[in-house]
Amino acid sequence: MAATGAPLRVVIVGGVAGGMSTATRLRRLDEAATITVIERSGHVSYANCGLPYFVGGVIEDEADLLLQTPERLFDRFRLDVRVESEVVGIDASGHQVTTRSTVDGRTGQIEYDKLVLSPGAVSVRPPIPGFDRVRVLRTVEDAERLAADVTGRPASAVVIGGGFIGLETAENLARQSIAVTVVEAADQILTPLDPELAILVAAELTSHDIRVETGVAVSEVTSHGVALADGRTVPGDLVVGSIGVRPDARLAEMARLALGPHGGIAVDVFNRTSDPDIYAVGDAVEKEDWVGGGNSLIALANIANRQGRRVADHIGGLPTAGSPSLGTSIVKVFDLAAASTGWNEKRLLAEGRRHRVIHSHPHEPCELLPGSTTDVSQAPLRPR
Repeated sequence: MAATGAPLRVVIVGGVAGGMSTATRLRRLDEAATITVIERSGHVSYANCGLPYFVGGVIEDEADLLLQTPERLFDRFRLDVRVESEVVGIDASGHQVTTRSTVDGRTGQIEYDKLVLSPGAVSVRPPIPGFDRVRVLRTVEDAERLAADVTGRPASAVVIGGGFIGLETAENLARQSIAVTVVEAADQILTPLDPELAILVAAELTSHDIRVETGVAVSEVTSHGVALADGRTVPGDLVVGSIGVRPDARLAEMARLALGPHGGIAVDVFNRTSDPDIYAVGDAVEKEDWVGGGNSLIALANIANRQGRRVADHIGGLPTAGSPSLGTSIVKVFDLAAASTGWNEKRLLAEGRRHRVIHSHPHEPCELLPGSTTDVSQAPLRPR
């Protein structure tokens, strides 16, 4: 630990969303602290939600994805940001981390008074034959590789997974005149939505010539596409995997920190782990669920940013407390926007929770004006 009166030494692992929110907020609270940010990729503070749109050419300049650079962060906040570097060891009792350069393999040690883990999540890569051919989309480097594939003008593409990122990727590949098929193992795309809403999104995709296959899994990725579990094949010069993510808890396991029931890092209301000098934020952390209590995994940047500021406040000695998460998210699919918050009806039914369903069909624009064709009927309240 630092000597009495010495500047606080804070090491933050992960330089996106939660990690960078922690670092910048803490600098505003403590001008003297030594703040070191370790980031495995070559970029920090980038806009994850913009990655599919860079692949699709909507965002033309890669620089527009980068909110900050290590140089600007040092000039403005005096943050020591080390990209292309990863933590390969944590000595919790000795308050020290071991780092390794992903470029030349050199290692080093950094001592800390407080350690903040923000490693995020990793893409699920199932044991499907040929899956090593599949592209994923989590980092700027992933987007660069996928964009390079697109410049090769593939005729067809398969997106495995019908979640938010999968559909945004499908849309942007279609905008590049690629014949796209979305394959989703569940019986609907966008599983956070109820089926009667998800089918509207599927119809929007179909209206833009994107083929949607639900209720069937991919059994193999071949050199020319994918094989489905029902025996059919789908052509794909390019295959993108968007099956989901899981918490990256490797560093927590390394430091022997407690994990939650879903495999994420367990934290208290201040985002402290089972080690009081180690905090954790973001996609790697289990969150308190607002609807049902208990823990859940919600991988959203807004929650990570809020947790990062909370950790900085706690380290800085300000009063703070946690708040449950609803998991509010929204996605735009061509001309349609789909949003969800809290639990859907399927989950409420599974949990035996009483609820009511309301279907509203508002006019856009006003029903009296030309061009308004939406049915004005409104479904009655149905107790469950």
